[in-house]
Amino acid sequence: MKIAIFYGSMTGNTESAAKTIAEKFGGAECFAVDAGSLTKMADYDLILLGSSTWGIGDPEDSWDVLLGDLASLHLEGKFVSFFGMGNQDGFGDSYVDAMGVLKEALSGSGATFVGTWPTDGYSFTESKSLENGAFVGLALDDDNQPGQTDARIAAWVEKLQSEVA
Repeated sequence: MKIAIFYGSMTGNTESAAKTIAEKFGGAECFAVDAGSLTKMADYDLILLGSSTWGIGDPEDSWDVLLGDLASLHLEGKFVSFFGMGNQDGFGDSYVDAMGVLKEALSGSGATFVGTWPTDGYSFTESKSLENGAFVGLALDDDNQPGQTDARIAAWVEKLQSEVA
């Protein structure tokens, strides 16, 4: 199975998470997202999209300008999941909203969405990335829970491997 990670990172936290996820998958490819990288998505079986959430629920700038392009992708037969960085204490009313925004942009792509993540252990009031009581992907908070990032990534990667097997 060919796996790729596409991420937008302004401070380096999302990039660091992307590289850790790639290592856990045994060497998945990583791409800092831009218009050119979107054309590569169709070459992969499992596509992971990562973004931090900025302002009041906005995806990282690289993703924000590509939302329209995401909406036009055709990813039938592909698995897609999300991971997001956020600050649940400082922005608990828009925690990891970017994951939900990215998923919404891909809603008509034909992709199969995998990798939901439980909300247990988080403290927030609202998120656009919630569906059926779970996050649409892996929620990370290096500001308030940095000691949990590696364990969460390892468990999520194991979950994804099981879901797409």
